[in-house]
Amino acid sequence: MIMNIELEQYIEKHTAPESDLLKKINRDTNVEVLKPHMLSGHVQGRFLSLISRWVKPKRILEIGTYTGYSALCLAEGLDADGKLITLDVNEELEERVRGYFKQSPLGNYIEYKIGDARKIIPSLNETFDLVFIDADKESYSLYYDLVIDKVPVGGCILADNVLWSGKVTDEKPDKDTRAIIHFNQKISDDERVENVLVSLRDGLMMIRKIK
Repeated sequence: MIMNIELEQYIEKHTAPESDLLKKINRDTNVEVLKPHMLSGHVQGRFLSLISRWVKPKRILEIGTYTGYSALCLAEGLDADGKLITLDVNEELEERVRGYFKQSPLGNYIEYKIGDARKIIPSLNETFDLVFIDADKESYSLYYDLVIDKVPVGGCILADNVLWSGKVTDEKPDKDTRAIIHFNQKISDDERVENVLVSLRDGLMMIRKIK
């Protein structure tokens, strides 16, 4: 959950540091790109990296690239012959993101696709050990439906912003909040998975496929 600045600084101080490139992406995004709060950032980035290192995925799917920070974090845990496919609809950021990927040795493991994820995902003839959903909130449930059969038993799906700045408890939620509430309930009701909603930053739903 988003918290006061002093506590955030304390948490960052006691979390493994970002790489120089990730620091640059973090800084550039906050200075030069619209809606910098969309960036995963230091602590969540290290968390994504840690999960990926535990899973040791051969294939990762990321839905929502933004400026590439989370993709590079997730790629840190890839198997030696692994690949990460990241999807985004924003063409305006493409040159920037490809530039960041070229600066990283992990860039060779990343396939960056621009387009509508709702159309691209069905065309992917892949099985994904790890999926990260961090795109338009209204489509979260659809993205989940599109990827669940592409994830093997034991595979992991992560979804960001599932507390939506705390608005999920509002008595009269707006459209995006209603979509997040629906998604959270959908996961809780799905007998194919086990899950925990973690109050990291703006909420992270961790899902493991069990059947």
